[in-house]
Amino acid sequence: MRGKKRYQELIRQEGSAANQESREFILETLESDEENEDPGRITGSLTKDMAYLNKTMAVDTNFDVVYRSIFFGGREACLYFIDGFCKDDVMQKLLQYFMDMKPEDLPGSAHEMSKKGIPYVEVDLEDQWDGILYSLMAGVFVLLVEGYEKALLIDARTYPARGVEEPEKDKVMRGSKDGFVETVVFNTALIRRRIRSTDLRMRILKAGDCSQTDIVLCYMDSRVDHKFLNEVVTKIQGIHVDALTMNQESLAECLYDRHWFNPFPKFKYTERPDTAAAQVLEGNLVILVDNSPSAMILPTTAFDVVEEADDYYFPPVTGTYLRLTRFLIALLTYLMTPTFLLLINHPQWIPESFSFIMLKEAPNVPLVWQFLILELAIDGLRLASVNTPNMLSTPLSVMAALVLGEFSVNSGWFSSEVMLYMAFVAIANYTQANYEMGYALKFMRIINLILTAAFGLAGYLAGIAIFLLALLSNKTVSHNSYLYPLIPFDWKKLKNRLIRRRLPGSLQK
Repeated sequence: MRGKKRYQELIRQEGSAANQESREFILETLESDEENEDPGRITGSLTKDMAYLNKTMAVDTNFDVVYRSIFFGGREACLYFIDGFCKDDVMQKLLQYFMDMKPEDLPGSAHEMSKKGIPYVEVDLEDQWDGILYSLMAGVFVLLVEGYEKALLIDARTYPARGVEEPEKDKVMRGSKDGFVETVVFNTALIRRRIRSTDLRMRILKAGDCSQTDIVLCYMDSRVDHKFLNEVVTKIQGIHVDALTMNQESLAECLYDRHWFNPFPKFKYTERPDTAAAQVLEGNLVILVDNSPSAMILPTTAFDVVEEADDYYFPPVTGTYLRLTRFLIALLTYLMTPTFLLLINHPQWIPESFSFIMLKEAPNVPLVWQFLILELAIDGLRLASVNTPNMLSTPLSVMAALVLGEFSVNSGWFSSEVMLYMAFVAIANYTQANYEMGYALKFMRIINLILTAAFGLAGYLAGIAIFLLALLSNKTVSHNSYLYPLIPFDWKKLKNRLIRRRLPGSLQK
């Protein structure tokens, strides 16, 4: 249509005196332009549609883009798919069915073909090339039929995926042993399995100009904060990046423009479907990103980050003990080493009953430098353990314990008391399932160590003030207090955060 209008405009400009050669030149130019023009939607001509799709998908270069020309029901057709995403048995049965189809069995329209002519459950129609190309790249079969002005999308794809075994990071002593995987459809099914309610919503969006990454929002329609939900949807739809290269971290940075100097986490991540389902039932929003084996929970407060699944898989008394112990250990990991440094620098403040904490020998290296070196060394060992082959992990662990433990003390580099307290801090950090919270406490602890060494008691108090200021000034993604229900104070909800209570309900008699 656009070519005809342009032809008429050029003829008008040429005037009535235009000769035959000029007209032929104009027609050749229009034909050349229309061949390179994006048609926007399919034409129904199999030859033209195949030519456009073959050129766009570069089928001569991309070995994994496969097309199969077939003839069924008296019409020519072509089936496109991505090798590695198709189920071979389904493909074989569909091809056999199509080839056995007679002309009288072929429906007259694409709609009837999708409803009656294809023996498969998930069949959709699309006439826009953008939607067709996206579906094809996502692994859907695309069937083009001569005379049909809509493409038939057969969702018989399968992704390379691992089993839903228990995640390594979020293990529990009691409870279910399944976990999220890198395929978003499997992850939504794991949540659906636990919440069999018509109120559950699974809304899919896309982000990334090249990656076109699937993002699924999971929420209960009657419990979620719709104002916050609409804000998140608007932000996701407004993301203009080439690709979500870091999956959920890329999405988190796009959703929240946080201050780089505040290390406390704004999101909670979990690889456990039961935890994600519980958060959905509480009215929170759970975001699943394709190719990521974890769920993002928001909004998230400091109390949400510290909670774990084990708190609910044990009786109320045991669950309360585990939760309070985790809170206490989190505070100790922050205060242990700065407090010890402050007391050693001011031995007159140490009570007589605690005199045993004093150093037995004068240190060769200042204590603050010992703590800072060990903070760095612990992270170095953690990075080394990630890259160590499993067959060498045990002997290297023994070697590290001997060399870095006993020999470092005997050589005079570190005091045995410093090694003891840093060993406690290193182990206690693993009581936090959230890595970001563990590193936030680490950064705050280092700041307090430096201030304590430089300014004594004033520096120690200033470090605690910075710690509290970072918590108080932090906001959740929904712009609420990071310490709610402590600030603003709500005793009823705070009690539920600190104490594991029984589930509400009564027995039927």
